[in-house]
Amino acid sequence: MKESSAKARYSSLPDKIFDISNIVFMLLVVTVTLYPFLNMFALSFNDANDSIRGGIYAWPRMWTWDNYNYIFNEASIYHATLISALRTILGTITSVFCTAMLAYTISRQEFVLRKFVTMVAIFTMYFSGGLIPGYLLIKELHMINSFWVYIIPGIIGVFNMIVIRSFIEGLPDGIMESAKIDGAGEFITFMRIVLPLTVPALATVSLFVAVYQWNSWFDVFLYNSSHLNLSTLQYELMKILQTSNTAASSTNAGDQFAAGQSGVTAVTPTSIRATMTIVASLPIILVYPFLQKYFVKGMTVGGVKG
Repeated sequence: MKESSAKARYSSLPDKIFDISNIVFMLLVVTVTLYPFLNMFALSFNDANDSIRGGIYAWPRMWTWDNYNYIFNEASIYHATLISALRTILGTITSVFCTAMLAYTISRQEFVLRKFVTMVAIFTMYFSGGLIPGYLLIKELHMINSFWVYIIPGIIGVFNMIVIRSFIEGLPDGIMESAKIDGAGEFITFMRIVLPLTVPALATVSLFVAVYQWNSWFDVFLYNSSHLNLSTLQYELMKILQTSNTAASSTNAGDQFAAGQSGVTAVTPTSIRATMTIVASLPIILVYPFLQKYFVKGMTVGGVKG
């Protein structure tokens, strides 16, 4: 009898209206979120001359590989992709590990300077020395034309540290005390107890850092623009886009130009921009599904203590 009454309440008209409204709303959100990427996908695979006519939405009208051929015909792209992958992997590992160590340190109540260190760290989120002092600092540290300029300056992220610290503070204190009773030091406790328990927060922070490292190009422009062996994928794509814009503005048509020595492949700045978006975002999109379950839990638990 109770089950039948519960079913009746659930299948009532207000419940059905809510379910339908919820489904429609979520479909709209998915559409608004997904459409820009689908539009970039369609433009990247559509003939550049045909794209000028407009009317390309979520599916190519005239399929072609010319836009991708134009980008990947650049010999520097492949080495730049390797550098981007190296800086993303190494930068993410070192940044997450060092940030987690700092977060664990200031999460300990027995650490006398925890409030002072936290205030200094948060201060740097709102105030910085600026571009010129930062460049002079990197120069004095002899990291100009060096791969380590991609790793060391961003090795500690304050926001990421706050997320991990909040997560650690939510862990039961009895676990830390049990480790100390068993004779474990702080480093052993951090490595064997804290790190395995903070995987959701670490996965969340790893995604933040990886996206930053993969998409970064301005530091290449500032510090390593004269060192082609240290150029990254994003910087090379930016140069290709600048070249396409310059070539397009210098032609009579103004919106299309011939690329390549044969002059057969026609591309436009719009098609190149769309292709760059797909090339740059695809690796992160492929990684995200593996971190999604940790991402949700890490942001939820790490954002609220306890």
